[in-house]
Amino acid sequence: MCRWLAYSGAPIHLDELLFKPEHNLIDQSLSARSMRTPTNGDGYGVGWYGKLEKPGLFRSIRPAWNDANLREVAEQIVSPLFLAHIRATSLAAVQETNCHPFRYGRWLFVHNGQIAEVQKFRRELLLAVAPEYFENILGSTDSELMFHLALSFGLLQDPQGALERMAGFVEATAKKAGVEPALWMTLGISDGESLYAVCYGSDGKAPTLYHSPSMQEVRHLNPGLACRFGTRARCIVSEPMGQYAEVFQLVPPGSFLHLKGGELAITSFRPQAPRRARATKTKVAAKRRASS
Repeated sequence: MCRWLAYSGAPIHLDELLFKPEHNLIDQSLSARSMRTPTNGDGYGVGWYGKLEKPGLFRSIRPAWNDANLREVAEQIVSPLFLAHIRATSLAAVQETNCHPFRYGRWLFVHNGQIAEVQKFRRELLLAVAPEYFENILGSTDSELMFHLALSFGLLQDPQGALERMAGFVEATAKKAGVEPALWMTLGISDGESLYAVCYGSDGKAPTLYHSPSMQEVRHLNPGLACRFGTRARCIVSEPMGQYAEVFQLVPPGSFLHLKGGELAITSFRPQAPRRARATKTKVAAKRRASS
């Protein structure tokens, strides 16, 4: 299993969260509190929003705890919204294009979890990716494939619906291949304005996910944090961190989170039966072009 964090609030240097808190994400790359994969040393990545339209992206196959370049970059970059990920691979190769976050236009995507026995039905999943997104797939992970399926199912217009359709399609395709249960995931997604997150498992279990309390609550514990991060700052993380880690709140499986402007909403996440509307629409358009 991997580990990731997402931050939204006042602009801060990336190292304020990546390196400085107790049990920070870089510490977790070497000693995560997971009995299954305590070491996440198969690469890392950071995606951040700044002055440019496209978010920045810095990824490497080196262990996060042993890369001086990451510390240098984190000390210099200031951002109001960023996602960071440390990787522990299962099947896909250790290569830079397999490191998270994955990017399409303004969108960033990170994932912790897996699609079980995906090699049995990977071809069917790939064929469902819309042509306009297919060339953006550069690696070989199930995570990147999930991102592009969500894009194909309408992520740009309807994030929650698209992610529910993606999950439903993966589960239905896996079932046809004799794989049940099939999907375990926490997802972090952003378009530069909102942060979205999902905690879900086909069997009712899921990798851990937590969200920080509001800054109004944190002010009672440490007034100085509100000054540094702003009154609307929030974090979504795989594992709690910092001096007051116990105040992080566990996200239950089957949840969809939407964070914008410091306001966090949590609703139910329910995979939807796959729809063929997108495929049909594409075929119709192709026939129209051929006949014109």
